[in-house]
Amino acid sequence: MTKINLRPMLDADEIMSILATVPDPEVPVLTLNDLGIIRDVNIDESAGTITITLTPTYMGCPATEAIQKMVSDALTDAGYPKPILKEQLIPAWTTEWIKPEALKKLEEYGIAPPGSDTDNEPKRCPNCGSDDYQLVSQFGSTACKSLYRCLQCKEPFEYFKCH
Repeated sequence: MTKINLRPMLDADEIMSILATVPDPEVPVLTLNDLGIIRDVNIDESAGTITITLTPTYMGCPATEAIQKMVSDALTDAGYPKPILKEQLIPAWTTEWIKPEALKKLEEYGIAPPGSDTDNEPKRCPNCGSDDYQLVSQFGSTACKSLYRCLQCKEPFEYFKCH
């Protein structure tokens, strides 16, 4: 039997700390906060509710339901009442919302981070640093990444596409 410990007070700092630990299901080295997917947290003490506004990385993203469940589970597992989850599509998510420290995490993980929208290709191979690479496929393991091959180290790598 699972014991649920409902808290009498909603603690904004603790709620934010909990949300800061929820990983992205497709790129687990990043959190939802790193990606900028969590757009707003509204805590209504009088009603005892937590409303989380999420913006998926793109409309139709297959991870949207998993993300919602992970956010809900993280808060309920910590003893907070079931949150209200809202999806916000406008403005559309953009790679500009990715936090600067997350770009470094991506590269260390072996995924080339997004550049600018005007130059939608990797700056360098995340494995060896070479700028000599070729596109293999517009789609990698997920629709938000492209697959490349480094011509220097011969290793494949994914690029997190700009949008």
